[in-house]
Amino acid sequence: MTRELRRRKQALEKTEIVAVLLRNTSGVLALTGTDGYPYAVPLSYVYTAGKLYFHCAKEGYKIDALRHGSKASFCVIDRDEIVREDFSTNYISVIAFGNAYLVTDDEEKRLSIGLLAAKYGTGDRTADEKEIEKSWSRLTMICLDIEEITGKAATAVIKNREAYFPQAGKACSSCQN
Repeated sequence: MTRELRRRKQALEKTEIVAVLLRNTSGVLALTGTDGYPYAVPLSYVYTAGKLYFHCAKEGYKIDALRHGSKASFCVIDRDEIVREDFSTNYISVIAFGNAYLVTDDEEKRLSIGLLAAKYGTGDRTADEKEIEKSWSRLTMICLDIEEITGKAATAVIKNREAYFPQAGKACSSCQN
């Protein structure tokens, strides 16, 4: 899959890519559908250690497409500010590529749903754990194991990157990969 960005000067650094993934709550997962057409679906996600996790129903077209082929991409749009006088936008986006799979290992499943609950849940860990236990038997998780990831931003963003990524240079617990 490796292909260099055409506009390399607009590439995000690894810490900036991770910052985009950590601060956003949704993106678009793209799979190859069972009919050969691309299938792209917006999803909530959580990122950790080079992996993206998604929660979904036990059946449906997304699951069928995943069983049809594991190659996937996931796109997060962090910024899209119109700059009318330049006929342009100040954008920031990240695209991850890799293989997606249904999480069948209970330990990985518990870890991933726990991370999702921490990001989207009530903030009450006991209540969140109770909800996880209640729905455990019908809980389905997908993992996108990232093989390659790129990020790109408008030239104006790159010139003022510290305004958009004030924390990017600082270490974070999820930046391991």
